Amino acid sequence: MNRSRLKKQFILGILFFLPVLFLLFLYPSSHNYEPLDVVNNEVMELTGLANNDARFNGNITILNFVGSRPLLKSTTTLNLKELIYDKFLGFKRFQVITLALNESQVELEQLRKQLLDYDALKYWKFITMDSLQIQNIYNSLKSKGPLDNSYATDEVFIVDSELMQRGRTDDRTDNDIEKNTAIYGLSSYNCIEVAEIKNKMSEDLRILFTEYRQKRKGNFDSSSRRKQDIKKNEKD
Repeated sequence: MNRSRLKKQFILGILFFLPVLFLLFLYPSSHNYEPLDVVNNEVMELTGLANNDARFNGNITILNFVGSRPLLKSTTTLNLKELIYDKFLGFKRFQVITLALNESQVELEQLRKQLLDYDALKYWKFITMDSLQIQNIYNSLKSKGPLDNSYATDEVFIVDSELMQRGRTDDRTDNDIEKNTAIYGLSSYNCIEVAEIKNKMSEDLRILFTEYRQKRKGNFDSSSRRKQDIKKNEKD
């Protein structure tokens, strides 16, 4: 009886530890780590903000534009809250910044209260600007298209602590690569497309935070990599 029990425990132990050992072998070493691509290195800093010290510099920012009708972007903003903000708010220097037109303050406050039903939004800043300021910031980003007539978009952007826009210089699927499809990138993320936010944006942010964690430990130098990413993107 005792021998049978020991044999059973031994087999269970092997079944438990084998997957752990397998994962350890697969775990990538730091020198093989690939950072999140730089798609643009000329993002305009937030300036001239009355009673607001919000800055891109020194922070990892998720930036979105709700324009003159913030409530029309409720779905975009709620998806961003549930799928990105809630997941990454514990990371150092993480923030979300929402830009709206000056005349939209009433609607912007209503939108903020919708989100406040779920969280205190400690790391989420709502900023109003005039249309020229918003357009200038948007123009400094690499984007898929223009802002709409209300100075809003469903696209959101990742800006790192050095005012570099992050994304993917090559967003092709394995199937695309097999078919030798021309290279296309990903410079922003559509917050209406839940799968894109859950899979691509969430994964890209995880990679970016891993990069910053390695930088703090002194194990990472991305300067040459960034130059290569930008040159590759310009060629595309």
